[in-house]
Amino acid sequence: MSEPVFVIHGVANRDRDGFTAAVASLEAATGIPMVPVYWGDLGAEDRFITAALPARDTARAPIVGAGGVLRDETPQSTVPHCLLDEQPNVPAQLEIIETALRDKLATDTGPLRDAPGLGRPRPDDIMDCLAEEWPDTRWLSRSNDAALLAETGRALAQALLDTDIHEDDAYGYDGLRGEPGRLRELVRRRLRDLDRVAGAAIGAVAGRMNDAVRTRFGPGTTRFLGDVLVYQRHRDAIHARVRARMDEVDPELGRGPENPLRVIAHSLGGVISVDMATARAPLWIEQLITFGSQPAFFHVCDPRGGRLLPYSGHAPVRLPASLARWTNLWEPLDMLAFAASKVFQLSDGSSPIDRPVPHAASTGLWTHSAYWGMPDVATAIAEVMGEVPADTD
Repeated sequence: MSEPVFVIHGVANRDRDGFTAAVASLEAATGIPMVPVYWGDLGAEDRFITAALPARDTARAPIVGAGGVLRDETPQSTVPHCLLDEQPNVPAQLEIIETALRDKLATDTGPLRDAPGLGRPRPDDIMDCLAEEWPDTRWLSRSNDAALLAETGRALAQALLDTDIHEDDAYGYDGLRGEPGRLRELVRRRLRDLDRVAGAAIGAVAGRMNDAVRTRFGPGTTRFLGDVLVYQRHRDAIHARVRARMDEVDPELGRGPENPLRVIAHSLGGVISVDMATARAPLWIEQLITFGSQPAFFHVCDPRGGRLLPYSGHAPVRLPASLARWTNLWEPLDMLAFAASKVFQLSDGSSPIDRPVPHAASTGLWTHSAYWGMPDVATAIAEVMGEVPADTD
């Protein structure tokens, strides 16, 4: 096994020295001689990608609430649907609120509970008022979260207990003044306050989610798309760069079945490797290891051509003998990693090996670029590339 392993990087790699250092670290961890194959300068122009990313609008728009009161609320368009329910169960919502409200009224031991001359509103009267005002809430009425609704009931009960209101206060309209009864007005005010607080909390969660997604996933995803677009247009030039680097080591390597080579490839590098191995004039690969890669995804979406038939959905696509063995590593949280074994079949009838590598908490949420430093990846490479290849004579 004197021949080195060629390592092809994936998307968004514009640092030749950094890539070379990463390969050197992987070589040290595995004990396998490696040759970095750099093509990143042919990739997408990504300096100005952020100019095309929409920014989160943190402006607060004035909302006209009940009674013509202006309120500042988080724009609803910024809140992900996962934080709100499109079809809330109103009877269930009110039942949760009522249960918590009745419990609070029955068990309250606050300072006003036994105050002389102080009555307390009837739960049925409170719920009648709340049911009338509930459709006007903007946030609470769209949540089926039991904890939030229960806290709403308890908070509403506490607000009424802390107010000098008697059980005989009307909750309809005052016939003399044509104004809402005192209980109804208090329920309306407290419910409006609670709804505003809920909106602020939901908006804060939405903002953090928006920022996290754009910060952690946005740049990597957009650079991935940029390099994919460039690769589709300039595939020949990138293949030529890869082939030239291999020729620097040995012009005969990979030219035929008598001189196959070994390749490790990350992300789009795996697509490059499979495309080259299945071309009409193929690169002969005796052992391929991909990690965080997309050959299967690309082929089912847009058949790659060369010696590959389109995927029919009924049986895997037979790979030519020029790609003898293939191990595909994937990390559970890497959304740019895809399986290969259901889409492809090796020429000997076996399947590529899909091998998961465990997620490490230290890698965070964006794991697509984390493979290079994962001990499990180095272990897998050492195990696979350390095997004695089958006799190709």
